[in-house]
Amino acid sequence: MKEPEMFDDLRPYCDLEISAAMHRIAGSEYFPMLSEFIFPGREVGEVRDLVRGCTTISEFQYRIMRIVHERIVERSISCFTYSGLDRLSPSEKYLFVSNHRDIMLDAMLMQYALYKGGHATSEISFGSNLMHPQVVVDIGKSNKMFTVLRGGNMHDFYNNSLRLSEYIRHTLTVKRESVWIAQRNGRTKDGCDNTEQGIIKMFYMSKPQDPAVSLAELNIVPVAISYQWESCDLLKTQELYRRRRDGRYEKRLGEDLNSILTGIMQFKGKVHITFCERITGDDLDAFAGLSHGKFNSAVASLMDSRIHAGYHLMSNNYIAHDMRSGSNCFAMHYTPSERACFEKHYREVMSLEEEDKDLLREIFLGIYANSVDRCIDIPQVPPLEGLQ
Repeated sequence: MKEPEMFDDLRPYCDLEISAAMHRIAGSEYFPMLSEFIFPGREVGEVRDLVRGCTTISEFQYRIMRIVHERIVERSISCFTYSGLDRLSPSEKYLFVSNHRDIMLDAMLMQYALYKGGHATSEISFGSNLMHPQVVVDIGKSNKMFTVLRGGNMHDFYNNSLRLSEYIRHTLTVKRESVWIAQRNGRTKDGCDNTEQGIIKMFYMSKPQDPAVSLAELNIVPVAISYQWESCDLLKTQELYRRRRDGRYEKRLGEDLNSILTGIMQFKGKVHITFCERITGDDLDAFAGLSHGKFNSAVASLMDSRIHAGYHLMSNNYIAHDMRSGSNCFAMHYTPSERACFEKHYREVMSLEEEDKDLLREIFLGIYANSVDRCIDIPQVPPLEGLQ
């Protein structure tokens, strides 16, 4: 069954469109590379036949995307864990709102956790700026990705936000599909996960009369994803450095695709996903008397508090914090070998040909250390001399 026509430029593919998409994917110039990554050692022609044989979204997700997830975990993650699914019912549909550290992996790994935990996968938001080349569009829309329209003037932005809000509500309440969306527009690059108030406003634009009731109907579940090795940490460091140095940063052609591939291939160590406590009607009723601006701020703060509480601080977060503060107050959270490994990577970053080494150091360590400041109260201890 197709969506209403007003959503044709947003929605994922329906089952009737899968066969044609599979043939385009199998015929893509990128297919041999994709085949080798997903099914190493198998003949490309055999894999082409496997892909072309998928005729529904469910078949594509089980036969292909499940293997993709397993390959990513097997090759780049030393320990993948998740918690909090016991709070959720497989028969209910949820709006999952997560922190955002990687363009693709945050949502992909959450889908894998849902699958492993016996839940249906969700639809996934994906920026229109990332929807190219065609093989990316076909893989994404066959994997329940819907488009978030980017760009345009303020009038376009308002209309796109309203239509996105309507689509999310339609997906949850009519299609009965869960939805994943990030807590902000664009990845967190500095380690500070904060929910944008505009996201909260967008959620209830489709039913604005009573924001508290409108949001309660969406069944919002905050989600926290934690990486031991921050996805694309070197690329993020370079971008933040140039923003701070030059006051702006212009993406190069193909940079987003490079970030996607780097995030998938880069070693991530331990990864944990927490499905946090759902935001209930009672939670939202506490803010019902506030102005819209204060309501948005209060809900965003509640979202942040649950994501921060669900975040799993890793050894590298503590190491970076100790290195930045010149102390060893978190030394009980990491081993000497873990610190030596992190320091080796730190030296590689500091060898970049950038003039302001102090700024480079501040940015790189902050990517890891700022999560500690967001998640727990920092003990006040005097710095140790001689630590860099």
